[in-house]
Amino acid sequence: MDIPPENKDNNSEQISIVDSSNKDDSNELLEYTTHPIKAAFVALIVIFLLYQIGGGLLTFLIFGLDFAHADMNALRLLTAGGQILLILAPALIFSYLVYNGKVSKVIRINALDLREAGMFLLGMIPLIILLQNFLYVQNYLIQKLADSNTFFMYLKKSLDQVDKLLSESYGDLMKANNFFEVILIVFVTSFIPAICEEVFFRGFVQKSFEQKLKPLIAIFLTAMFFGIYHFNPYGLIALVALGVYFGYAVYQTDSIFVSMILHFFNNFLAVVLVLIFGNEELLNSNVTDEKGIIMQVVSFISLLVFFVFYLILINRYFNKKKSVRLT
Repeated sequence: MDIPPENKDNNSEQISIVDSSNKDDSNELLEYTTHPIKAAFVALIVIFLLYQIGGGLLTFLIFGLDFAHADMNALRLLTAGGQILLILAPALIFSYLVYNGKVSKVIRINALDLREAGMFLLGMIPLIILLQNFLYVQNYLIQKLADSNTFFMYLKKSLDQVDKLLSESYGDLMKANNFFEVILIVFVTSFIPAICEEVFFRGFVQKSFEQKLKPLIAIFLTAMFFGIYHFNPYGLIALVALGVYFGYAVYQTDSIFVSMILHFFNNFLAVVLVLIFGNEELLNSNVTDEKGIIMQVVSFISLLVFFVFYLILINRYFNKKKSVRLT
């Protein structure tokens, strides 16, 4: 690949984990019709209103509030259709309008090195486990705060109500009576979100933020909105952490397919565990005894150290790859 003359003097500099210098064509700045950050926030608001409010209203008009007696397969298909029409389609439209039709560059529709996909996929295993450990520790601390402070007690009760509503609706969607319904559940809760949400968040939103912000900030902001969009109060931090990992993977590989694979793997694993152990058992992340929480803290710290070390190895791989590419 030819190196632009203005970048030749910087070739010897070390490339950081999300270095924006020495860019090659894979992470080039794009021409745009609207300020990228403004476009990203407009898209976040519009798609939030379309999917969360418009989609919720449509679901209510069709099925009412009694999901227990609704046709679950029809509800699942409506959920999938909502993601396609109210998240994926608007994301593609925004990409086309804001970036002069260069949809593939915005979304990063590029071939994915299977070796790199495997590296990031392998990293999901310790990440998922350490985030589960984190949830145990987080919920233990929240309970302690609620026991000692009236404000936190009422706050926890409010969060518990939201969490209960989400768990019940999620549990209804995950109940399968036959193999066909298992396939449909995987399709609706794993395959479709992996495509639609990644095209929107790691595609249009993150790419837009990257046009004006440092990559690390763009990745984190995108992950933050990704977490907020899921309306999961107790899982917010874990969702943001997953979003950061997805965003980092996309930035380094310059392929949206890597985050689609990671997203699918995360959701598919959750589906399998729910089908095996049940929704209530899986979502119960409360630890009440001191011995149990100490074990969770030790496990969390150990896995965190291992995961950080693994990220360092991944980072070294991409630094070396970029150095070779720029010589």
